[in-house]
Amino acid sequence: MSTVAIQVEGLSKLYFRGAAESGLLRDTLSRLIKSPWTVLQRPKSESFWALKDVSLDVHDGEVLGLIGRNGSGKTTLLKILSRITRPTEGWAEIQGRVGSLLEVGTGFHPELTGRENTYLSGAILGMSKNEISRKFDEIVAFAELEKFIETPVKHYSSGMYVRLAFAVAAHLEPEILLVDEVLAVGDSKFQKKCLGKMGEVAKAGRTIILVSHQLNQIRRLCDRTVWMDSGGVKECGPTAHVVSAYESAMSAPDRGFTNREVGDEKGSRFLTWCLLNSDSGSDHLLSSEGPVRLRFRLELRSPVHHGHHGVTLFNSDRQIVWGWSVDELEIAPGLVDFEYEFPYLPVAPGAYSWQVSIWSDGQNLDLWDAVPEMLVATQNHQHRRDEWSGFLNVPSKFSWKQK
Repeated sequence: MSTVAIQVEGLSKLYFRGAAESGLLRDTLSRLIKSPWTVLQRPKSESFWALKDVSLDVHDGEVLGLIGRNGSGKTTLLKILSRITRPTEGWAEIQGRVGSLLEVGTGFHPELTGRENTYLSGAILGMSKNEISRKFDEIVAFAELEKFIETPVKHYSSGMYVRLAFAVAAHLEPEILLVDEVLAVGDSKFQKKCLGKMGEVAKAGRTIILVSHQLNQIRRLCDRTVWMDSGGVKECGPTAHVVSAYESAMSAPDRGFTNREVGDEKGSRFLTWCLLNSDSGSDHLLSSEGPVRLRFRLELRSPVHHGHHGVTLFNSDRQIVWGWSVDELEIAPGLVDFEYEFPYLPVAPGAYSWQVSIWSDGQNLDLWDAVPEMLVATQNHQHRRDEWSGFLNVPSKFSWKQK
């Protein structure tokens, strides 16, 4: 059993928001002249918990993903683990040397050159000058800053800044690497290099906590994922399952349809749906690409004549992924199961919804947006960037020849 690299117990962080006023005499006198009553009034402040009772363990060599909306507490957690800020309550124990890449410029002195900041960062990590020198050329080559390494970093662009910061953090061999959404600053070529380097760091047995809104990056790199919401842990588990549940929750409020648009308890209606051969432990979680079998259960209160049945699969953006129908159905009243079997269902990981309908003699008996949604948690075979991913998730083999 692997040892615990990071142990977090009951971690909480309280902040105050409100107008911060200077305590200098000149500022007080200025406010007294302009508005005497404001000096006698105490400024209002409001407290809020950026983190609240967070507990988790991260094991040696694990790549843990952190996802959640902006303001959910991800960066605050990493800042506490990096010892940039102190917790209000709880504690965190870290076994190993920590390298942090939380935002562009963190840990760099703007007046120092790229070379000097590299040595400074290494020294902060507890490395000797000889260790840093041994890695220096590799760091500069990775960051592609050979021509600017003697330039003060205050003259760097944001892309140059993050390239050097990531190169230093990844190459100076910390046991634990904390990365917070900095890869969005670099260009696509550098992002690919960073993902490859993090993969190498993970294979070397080091521990990584990665915050990213690029969910395909999380799927590709992380063994386990924590979904944070309102300062707490909402869900923690296998990456494919947690990310799909997060996508489902994020897309749900934007949908403009109701659960049951047609049909009611007095008439014919669809009751349930499920996956028949799911090996995930959930009737609504698809964890393998195929074969796939599913069932829709229908309660008929009246016979169906010249019936029509349709089924449609929608993605989280309410785009049609697949649809099919059958006509001239003759069905007696009672419970009816409509079953479908697919040799495989090569859709990208994420949240999907089924819509089913039943008609009789041209009259719609029920149109159901099936709940719960189908969460697809299969292995991701798509592009590492979300914006270049499509509907299909098809395994492929790549080779090249030079002639």
